[in-house]
Amino acid sequence: MTISDGRLALDPPKAAPIARKASFAFYGRVSTEDNQDPESSRGWQMTRASALIEPSGGEITHEFFDIGESRSLPWQRRDQARLLLAELRNPLRGFNAVVIGEPHRAFYGNQFGLTMPVFSHFGVQLWVPELGGAVDPDNEAHELVMSVYGGMSKGERNRIRVRVRTAMAAQTELEGRFLGGRPPYGYDLIDLGPHPNPSKAAKGQQLRGLVRNPATSAVVERIFALYLAEYGIHAIAEMLNADGVPCPSAADPARNPHRSGLAWAKSAVRVILTNPRYTGFQVWNKQRSDDILLDVDDVALGNTSIVRWNPKEKWVMSKTPSHEGLVSLDTFEGVQDLMQVHSRTGTPHQRPHPTRHSYVFPSCVICSLCDRRMQGHYAHGVKYYRCRYAKQYAKINKVDHPGNVYIREDTLVEPIDTWLASAFSPTNINNTINAMAESQPEEVTGPEPEPIRQALRDCDAKLDRYRAALEAGADPVVVTDWITEVQAERAMHQRLLAEVPQTPRRLTHEEISQIVNALGDIAAVLRRAHPDDKAEVYQQLNLRLNYDPETTTVRADVNLGADRRQVVGVRGGT
Repeated sequence: MTISDGRLALDPPKAAPIARKASFAFYGRVSTEDNQDPESSRGWQMTRASALIEPSGGEITHEFFDIGESRSLPWQRRDQARLLLAELRNPLRGFNAVVIGEPHRAFYGNQFGLTMPVFSHFGVQLWVPELGGAVDPDNEAHELVMSVYGGMSKGERNRIRVRVRTAMAAQTELEGRFLGGRPPYGYDLIDLGPHPNPSKAAKGQQLRGLVRNPATSAVVERIFALYLAEYGIHAIAEMLNADGVPCPSAADPARNPHRSGLAWAKSAVRVILTNPRYTGFQVWNKQRSDDILLDVDDVALGNTSIVRWNPKEKWVMSKTPSHEGLVSLDTFEGVQDLMQVHSRTGTPHQRPHPTRHSYVFPSCVICSLCDRRMQGHYAHGVKYYRCRYAKQYAKINKVDHPGNVYIREDTLVEPIDTWLASAFSPTNINNTINAMAESQPEEVTGPEPEPIRQALRDCDAKLDRYRAALEAGADPVVVTDWITEVQAERAMHQRLLAEVPQTPRRLTHEEISQIVNALGDIAAVLRRAHPDDKAEVYQQLNLRLNYDPETTTVRADVNLGADRRQVVGVRGGT
């Protein structure tokens, strides 16, 4: 780095020049937050990278392009970036440098400082357009520039988030606009006309709103009336089930594929009674997404997003009604007041919170009758796992399930510990790893996506020609019809491309060995471990214990990318 006439100049990189026709790997990224077509984004990033290396005689022979991955994810958690880092270890990788078309999309925050040492360790150059060539790992100015771009990328993401949230709050409060998601039970979604955003309207997108559903709206009104008549939430759910009223997931199975749709639950009634949308006002910001550290002991792993409920004072409501209300404001407020009274009056009679007990198999024991996780239960100094199933729900769901299913924890510990210790002992470890590797599912094959991508490129070329024709003075009516036809064709190809199945990668014998070895001496750990430490080992092994109360047996599964199964007998019953 030199200073001339008060200006900062970057010194040429110290790395050796790339030989002519050197092979490069290209890395790029696009996500939904960028609001760009993945194929178009890949094209311009590839063009920018190629323009950088062509004067030096380089050519791109390998490509790694992440689609739908947020820039906040570290490289180790992006699919294609992780494959690129793994390929750096391969001495026969087929390239000796990596070129990036846009550092804003590749690095976020301090990711460059965590990633560049890996490139330097394996002797692979990293080229970026902003430096005019390769990054010199010993050049402070290069490191400063790349760190600045990481900070700018982080700031850009934060600005996008603030703009989007501010706009959504204003659209809810001032316009009462429906901002997406599933319609509440009792309503249907209808098209209200072209989208107010011109670019979205040009693609045929419609503004959507809520309208009363004749059948389910009557059920909502009945629920509010019953609660005001002093019927409890549990009693209301039983009445609806007895009358054969379809529950919300049964009334709209297309939007609720993750639910059984067989019976009303207390939680469904409670959600309806506390939803202010039934008054006709639009509501937004009931939930938020928070970024938290994935591992507080390893901040390099980055953050993960979790959804949390916002307090009511942070909810955003429209100033005027935006759709037909199913209940009046007085009725809704009366229900909320009554729920608070019930909550206050019930508090003094509640028992104190029980002492926390450590369980060895938290979230691991599954009831085979209903396929639900069994909960920890402590009684008379003994730890159990219990599956409680209300009789009325068992009857409605047509499940032959006792009211309570129990199994003692101490009947599970010894046989499971013995099985796992023997499976991962030095004499059996290779057989166990081989069984895991061989039992992996075959890779999924599907249609080749490249012809679909070529069809998308052809559509883009047609659209460019039609827009040029418009600018040249062609008949707008005729050209608009052409554009509409091509946009419909392009949307069809995009759907076909989205339906191309992703091929799962089979773990190699070495990768499974690394995972198992990272757990250490499992037998020694299990012998002297505290229940909390044991639970952590079992969670890392993805242990699943499927308990069959009829035969009093447990089927144990360990999943490290492949299944290993053993059936053991245990004492216990229902």
